[in-house]
Amino acid sequence: MMDRLLVIHFDPEMPCQSCDYSYFNNNSGEIHEDRRKKIAIVGGGNWGCAIACIVGRTVKAQDHMFQPIVSMWCRDSRKSGDTSPSIADVINCTHENPKYLPGRRIPDNVIATSSLLNACESADILILVVPHQGISKICSELKGKLRKDAYAVSLTKGISSIFENNVIKMQLISDGIEESLGIECSVLMGANLAGEVADGKFCEATIGCKSLVNGEELKNLFATPNFRIRVTADFEAVELCGALKNIVACAAGFADGLGWAYNVKSAIIRLGLLETKKFVEYFYPSSIGHTYFESCGVADLITTCYGGRNRRVAEAFIKSDKQLHEVEHALLKGQSAQGPPTARDVFEMLKNHKLAENFPIFTSVHKVFSGEHGAKELYDSLRNHPEYE
Repeated sequence: MMDRLLVIHFDPEMPCQSCDYSYFNNNSGEIHEDRRKKIAIVGGGNWGCAIACIVGRTVKAQDHMFQPIVSMWCRDSRKSGDTSPSIADVINCTHENPKYLPGRRIPDNVIATSSLLNACESADILILVVPHQGISKICSELKGKLRKDAYAVSLTKGISSIFENNVIKMQLISDGIEESLGIECSVLMGANLAGEVADGKFCEATIGCKSLVNGEELKNLFATPNFRIRVTADFEAVELCGALKNIVACAAGFADGLGWAYNVKSAIIRLGLLETKKFVEYFYPSSIGHTYFESCGVADLITTCYGGRNRRVAEAFIKSDKQLHEVEHALLKGQSAQGPPTARDVFEMLKNHKLAENFPIFTSVHKVFSGEHGAKELYDSLRNHPEYE
């Protein structure tokens, strides 16, 4: 691999010979009146690259519906003066992301770029796979520069907030995307560990959408025999399940780090699911109960509490005296866990609505990360949970 990387380092302006850029550079997307949908992936981390492994294959298998070339924006994280190849260059020459998803081959028809606009301006469907802290900046750069009939699907997990009449109100990430870009935004959540998805191992996901027509098109885009998809109109619950499970996974990680028994971890998962359901029903009372039994609900919660990055980060954090950013840097190689910031945002929302005491796990996870709670307070949040009253 190093020999191939040196080719890019020698002349970073020259496209790698293994890539055919001619199709990708057709930003109009109208070769011979081509009406097939063009796909852009926004985000080149481990989850973005895992999804690229799926979508790169499905568009080729359904080339009557989708253009066979997928563009993927990868943030150029190099500092000024760094002449090493960008992540996009490495992916285009090796068809692998050795930093975030090593050992998994990204299909040849996925073309990476460090230019957000080049990746997205002619896309019909945008797949957003970035940390929720970066969504606002991305939307501001793309505002007014997308196709009028484009729409998005967010794989981003987290929540946001807005000021309305001097009151802080919760805003779904997908709602913020719609507001900023003026396009419809669906969501995809589920029990999906990136490495397993990229390896083609069996898993499932849930698409939440406002338009069932778009939902069915997205199902065609993502579904494979080993990546099964279900579509629902209960998009609020789907998105919040994806966000809130990361808080519960942090609680599970704390339990692992403190050496608590399996029974305790099981209780965390059950009580965490109940807090998730209660939270969704309070802020979005029209949600549908069966959504919690979809992949985005209980399945994703279980997977994340045993195998996700949020569990790992929380376990390492509770066992060390390091700051959270130091733990993340050591474990995630430049990526971040979404559980801690989501716990903070959720706590602020609950506090503003005077509901923090009704959600002891969500509250305690935030306070452990902020240094206000320790093992005893976390344990008490379970033993004295209002579900036992």
